[in-house]
Amino acid sequence: MNEEIPGLLSEFENKLKDVSSLTSLEELKNEYLGRKGIVNGLLVKIQTQDVTVRKTSGSEINVFKKNIEEKIADHKTNLLRVSESPFVDVSIPKIKLPQGSLHIVTHAIEEISRLFERLGFIRMSYREVEWEYFSFEALNMPKNHPARDDFETFFVDVSADDKWGRMVMTPHTSNGQIREMERVKSTPPIKMINIGKTYRPNWDASHVPMFHQFEGLCIDKGISIVNLKGTIDYFVKSFFGFDRVFRLRPFHFQFTEPSFEIDISCDVCSGTGIVNGLKCKLCKSGWLELGGAGMVHPNVLKSGNIDSNMYSGWAFGFGIERVAMMKEGLKLDDIRVLYSGDIRFLQQF
Repeated sequence: MNEEIPGLLSEFENKLKDVSSLTSLEELKNEYLGRKGIVNGLLVKIQTQDVTVRKTSGSEINVFKKNIEEKIADHKTNLLRVSESPFVDVSIPKIKLPQGSLHIVTHAIEEISRLFERLGFIRMSYREVEWEYFSFEALNMPKNHPARDDFETFFVDVSADDKWGRMVMTPHTSNGQIREMERVKSTPPIKMINIGKTYRPNWDASHVPMFHQFEGLCIDKGISIVNLKGTIDYFVKSFFGFDRVFRLRPFHFQFTEPSFEIDISCDVCSGTGIVNGLKCKLCKSGWLELGGAGMVHPNVLKSGNIDSNMYSGWAFGFGIERVAMMKEGLKLDDIRVLYSGDIRFLQQF
């Protein structure tokens, strides 16, 4: 047996009796258990002993160390009890409060960002309150366009600017296209993913007045629809799974030419359009529109001071809530539940 240990333990206990503060206790702890403390000094000493003796001595030192740790912990608890109110026992384990979790839309935003980062896209964020010019006119939308009606867009009640027009709550993230072209100062390539809130006065199973969009923009020499379709195919397969299919449906948008709406096979009805013998509440046809896409219109490139004779590009805008709803196996048939605040729903994510 290590002959020093009983005397050291007795010495420690005597010192511990005189400790009346947490500061003094910490100093005593460092004296015995610190890097240059007594316990480590004992371990250094036994290095010169025979292997068999060293093993026994090491075990005794570890018991000594554990004994000190326990006595220090007990003394600390007693000090805390004395220093606090007699009605509060600070040594009682704290009550674990329930932890929250990220919202399903936040999960979707993070995953979408990661997927496009792999393709070299940079994530940007542009204004949610914007001038009419950047939301409409710079995007080749004339003053009489239906989207500029009060029934389609939230206009902010401030005085109009002579140059930029009225102020709006962004109806889409496409204003980011012009802002990004201005940022790069007319020198493509541009590979941007713009994620932000958008606002439209709609409220039903597939629309909410405030929702999130992510806008993709790619401008360079020789960009074509093939590049657009390849990017969308990569996103659909990565986010939704290899069993899901999408289609480009010819459409008309003022800011792209040619233009397409992008539909994905509905997860709620498995692409059949029927749920329990009734028409699917969400898609009604087996396909759900995710957003619009197309080749950037030459007039939009011109608004961004990009030479349309030298450069071409594609753009798309997807609703993130719809994208999240179509995640494989989720079976969400009403977009409004995402913002219902129902804790039973939110706890699932």
